[in-house]
Amino acid sequence: MSDQIAKGEEFEKKAEKKIKGWGLFGSKYEDAAELYEKSANSFKLAKSWDRAGSVFIKLANCHLKADSNHEAATAYASAANCYKKTSNKDAISCLDQAVNIFLDIGRHNMAAKHCKEIGELYEPEHNIEKAIVYFERAAELFEHAEATTSANQCKQKVAEFSAQLEQYQKAIVIYEEIARQSINNNLLKYGVRGHLLNAGLCQLCRGDIVAITNALERYQDLDPTFSRTREYKFLADVAATVDEEDIVKFTNVVREFDSMTPLDPWKTTLLLRVKESLKSKELEEEDLT
Repeated sequence: MSDQIAKGEEFEKKAEKKIKGWGLFGSKYEDAAELYEKSANSFKLAKSWDRAGSVFIKLANCHLKADSNHEAATAYASAANCYKKTSNKDAISCLDQAVNIFLDIGRHNMAAKHCKEIGELYEPEHNIEKAIVYFERAAELFEHAEATTSANQCKQKVAEFSAQLEQYQKAIVIYEEIARQSINNNLLKYGVRGHLLNAGLCQLCRGDIVAITNALERYQDLDPTFSRTREYKFLADVAATVDEEDIVKFTNVVREFDSMTPLDPWKTTLLLRVKESLKSKELEEEDLT
């Protein structure tokens, strides 16, 4: 490992000497880039992630000076992969640079991929607002590159996070849009009931019974098979318990569905919010009596 660090330092010194020395403007940066790449890879082998990342940034700058923009963006992405081991902040900074360069050279698919990566780095830090910004940007760029499946994956993340932030209407619009897009696609149509279930749960969190009833009618028009699914029955039964303000029935309906189709943490969180809303209504009514 120490042998690889010594190699990395030697290549880095040679690269810096090459840049400072005399030579044709373009070729000296190309030569230095080759040495920086060897240096960064040596530091990677030694698992010296911060040093590898910093050398990849030097490599990116070399490529920019040699007008090799694609290579520069790739070097920033390589730096980000190293920094992911030690510092999400530095990784995000490098990915941002890569995104901007890929956009400049019209590589929308690559820019989208790295925007999605940035969103994924913000996610474990619970910086949901920032994650939304980058997943939205990624979805837009994937659409520009006609990568519909990838765009929809990012949109689903935006919807999921929006619901967590209680921006239910925004989440509903996204889930319904994805369901509409998927209904006539043989590969995607089986996921429609899941999208409609998610949209319906967001409707329930809004607590407007009329809106929930109207939404269920719309979902049947969108997908005539939906009314025969367990998801539709679940939404309709939960809506009925909300209308009746019956917490015991609500709990039983949720427990029965969960025993057949286990609820993930996101759905559980939304249903707990609905339950809390029912409890608060019950307390209000007790106060009035």
